[in-house]
Amino acid sequence: MPYEIHLKKNEEKRIVAGHSWVYANEIAKIDGKDKNGSLSTVYSYDGRYIGKGYVNHASKILVRIFIRGNETDGEELYLKRLKEANDYRIKLGYDNYYRMVFGEADNLPALIVDKYGDILVMQCLSLGIDMRKQLITDCLIKLFSPKGIYERSDVSVRKKEGLPEIKQVLYGEVPDYQQICENGIKMLVDVKNGQKTGYFLDQKENRLTARKYCKGEVLDCFCNSGGFSLNAAKVAQKVTACDISELALKNVNDNANLNGFKNITTLCGDVFEVLRNFKKSKQEFDTVVLDPPAFCKTANEVKDAYRGYKDINLTAMKIVKRGGFLLTCSCSHYMTSSLFEKMLIEAARESGRTIKSLEVKTQAPDHPSLLCAEETQYLKFFVLQVI
Repeated sequence: MPYEIHLKKNEEKRIVAGHSWVYANEIAKIDGKDKNGSLSTVYSYDGRYIGKGYVNHASKILVRIFIRGNETDGEELYLKRLKEANDYRIKLGYDNYYRMVFGEADNLPALIVDKYGDILVMQCLSLGIDMRKQLITDCLIKLFSPKGIYERSDVSVRKKEGLPEIKQVLYGEVPDYQQICENGIKMLVDVKNGQKTGYFLDQKENRLTARKYCKGEVLDCFCNSGGFSLNAAKVAQKVTACDISELALKNVNDNANLNGFKNITTLCGDVFEVLRNFKKSKQEFDTVVLDPPAFCKTANEVKDAYRGYKDINLTAMKIVKRGGFLLTCSCSHYMTSSLFEKMLIEAARESGRTIKSLEVKTQAPDHPSLLCAEETQYLKFFVLQVI
């Protein structure tokens, strides 16, 4: 008999509003018996039907609801959901590369699908989705006829689901590097070994915005494969791309050569130390870009992350020429927009500089967020002027 999961009193409000996660500590009782990863039905305390989702007793998120009507989780549902998600991106004008599926925001919790030309990269973040990846792969083939599909489920969050990290070809042939075109710039995406699914797609509009502020000499910190660096190089006199990863810097150089850019140099090092050394030597830049990885991946890490964000932003403010710009980001949803802004205000006050806020942006619209699920709203992008 399939699991029937009954919530504690009043625990359904958040879920009825559209949030998909049902936590184990919100459960009053579980009836029935089935396999882990099976489709289970969730009811409110008073017996009202809430929805259905995959259960995982090994996870704090016991169920991720994605069916709220009478559908079943077969091929028909997945074909419909995947097509709807892709149609939304096409409607916005995306074509060459974009996030095709963004988990909860596309009513497919724990599933990520990114498109890089005719290659799709899939990430399965829950047991239920992982058990159905062949079905999902078949649906992607039927809908989009890609040349290859690659799985990048090499993320630590899978351990919370009792799953190993894995990378593998799911279909067809997948090259080590796939070329895309971003804002008129050719980019080689390392789909097998690059960060996340190969590239940070959520910043593409912000990288175009950065061109307005990247005249003169630019320092791009945590540059990864060079998204901001290459966009800056279109207009800057000189760009220094800094990262601690030699592989990332190789990708920067490869992408610079692909576009014929001669104004990009790479610098390997810890960004915290690099910024302090520039401050110590009194070297200044017209623009500094800070796009670090998430400093906090749990709520318990926020305090330390706050100090880390403040450290790099305070030092960066001190090495920006007067009249120059600081483009600064956070990709952790635990570092909320209000908390990030509070940190910037403190850093500005301690820097001894007057700081203007020029633009505040978030993730690209192919990474939509749900107002009922704050976890889906994660990226902050601030453009500041130092005067």
